[in-house]
Amino acid sequence: MTQHVLVTGGNGFLGQHIILQLLDQGYQVRTTLRTLNKQGQVIATLQAHGENTDQLGFVQADLSQDAGWSEAMAGIDFVLSVASPVFMTTPDDPEEVSRAAKVGILRILKAANRAKVKRVVMTANFGAVGFSNHDMNSVTTEKNWTDPSEKGISLYEKSKLLAEMAAWDYIKQPDVHLEFATINPVAILGKALDNHLSGSFSLVKGLLDGSTKRVPDLPLNVVDVRDVADLHIRAMVTPEANGERFIATEDGQISLLEIAQLIKAKRPELASQVADKKLPSWIITLGAPFNKSATEGKLMMAVNRNVSNQKARDVLGWTPISDNEQTILDTVDAIEREGKR
Repeated sequence: MTQHVLVTGGNGFLGQHIILQLLDQGYQVRTTLRTLNKQGQVIATLQAHGENTDQLGFVQADLSQDAGWSEAMAGIDFVLSVASPVFMTTPDDPEEVSRAAKVGILRILKAANRAKVKRVVMTANFGAVGFSNHDMNSVTTEKNWTDPSEKGISLYEKSKLLAEMAAWDYIKQPDVHLEFATINPVAILGKALDNHLSGSFSLVKGLLDGSTKRVPDLPLNVVDVRDVADLHIRAMVTPEANGERFIATEDGQISLLEIAQLIKAKRPELASQVADKKLPSWIITLGAPFNKSATEGKLMMAVNRNVSNQKARDVLGWTPISDNEQTILDTVDAIEREGKR
């Protein structure tokens, strides 16, 4: 019997990869779009990558409105909640970003509960897991939670943290009968299916477009978008995944300075445009009290990057298809392709 899956935000970087894998595995897929005039683009992208889209449908629904969600949930077995609220301009009230994120996930969960959906898998964020673990001798796991008052946490990261907290609180209510799991990715990079790139691409773009003059030796964790998509589907169907969080990361870590050096070595035609001079860490620390970006950078330098993906391996039977270096090089190639269009 064919199972029906709803993917929110089907035109996004991650959403399209998830849909591609679901269709390839024979699922009947429905996806939400804020405007249906984007469905032709989604279909064309998937077909360009060899996928038959006969089992793909669309519903117009926005996380900020109730309209469309009952229709989106009708007959659905599983929901993959990928989309985040979109702001065309920065809100005057910074807290509005977090409020919108909480309202959005609760709208999805309530609609799914009414429709008797079996399980919802939420795209959460590593920012909700490890930003308050500053012990470099420890291992960050899914048991860690970021403190919402952590100094230097970005509006986006905080919104994802508070949204996940709100989701878990909702799931615990006695009249809620949903199964629930979260995928908490680090910086999502890798191959793009079209010109829609992840926000994490800005880390690498800054090295390629000349905007990064000196490179901070900032440690990072990265993950291939295809691995994140795979984890969503595994968390959707694995019985033991119910009630669990799963960090999505490739093995190990890589610093921004190492990324710059990797690009120079493996993409020599781009070497001349990539900065290789190190930005001393003390400059970021000195600027933190006066500059928002420096404050966020100081936090990133303090975050423990010894991050474990063992739970995903053990519970979901997952093995990453990529590694740090290949993920970065695929990202560079995607940025270069986009720049030539």
